[in-house]
Amino acid sequence: MPLLESGWLLRHSVVMCLLLHSLVLMTFCFHHAATSCSQGCYCSESDGRGKTVRCSNLRLTEIPQDLPNDTQRIYLDFNLLTVVPSNAFWDLPMLSELDLSNNELAQLEPGAFRGLGPSLTFLDLSSNKLVNFNPEAFEGLRARANLTNNPWHCDCNLQLAMPFIHLEPLSLTGIVCETSEPPDVGAEGVPFLLAQDLDLCVVMKKTTDVAMLVTMFGWFTMVISYLVYYVRNNTEDARRHLEYLKSLPTKQEQSEASSTISTVV
Repeated sequence: MPLLESGWLLRHSVVMCLLLHSLVLMTFCFHHAATSCSQGCYCSESDGRGKTVRCSNLRLTEIPQDLPNDTQRIYLDFNLLTVVPSNAFWDLPMLSELDLSNNELAQLEPGAFRGLGPSLTFLDLSSNKLVNFNPEAFEGLRARANLTNNPWHCDCNLQLAMPFIHLEPLSLTGIVCETSEPPDVGAEGVPFLLAQDLDLCVVMKKTTDVAMLVTMFGWFTMVISYLVYYVRNNTEDARRHLEYLKSLPTKQEQSEASSTISTVV
């Protein structure tokens, strides 16, 4: 009997050891996955500043997907990135600084920086190939941004989007118009935010005014046409009615006819 009990205890101990070992191994794996550095990048950590990931000058064409989720600063500058896809940094809730300068960025998809609103304080997009400003890419962001040295195209869409952009106001001085629509309003080379008298929606307003005038003229023409049609039809009806009344025998003719009948009788 004591032998059986000791065997049971031995088996139970072995099972418990295996379970404990598996638990420790899984914990280590999850911790390693969460805190390890992205392949090819250099990670450092300092007291009070958190983790910094440097992926600079690696000729990256895509944003790494294995960035540690406790990262506070990421440097992706001097690479070959062309687009920032939606939710590219969704799993980085502690990120406070993001450097995407000196790339080939030409497109920021809607929601490109989604999830970074509460934490991000600085965003560097300078020296890229951004032409059209997409406010949907910056949803929720209130960070300070560097938008200089991009070939920005200033048009009515940008002017209408300005009230819905919540980046720090001084950030928008980095939008310097390289081209504009219409091209003859003097926007080229001017920081869009500082050009208070610049109206890039003037063409749209003129088009809208012309469309309203054409619409009003069309309605006016329809009303006049209806009135002419109505008057003509009523005039014709009135003429026929008058001719009908004229064709009816008058009272005098009826009296003469009655007198003639009485004389004959």
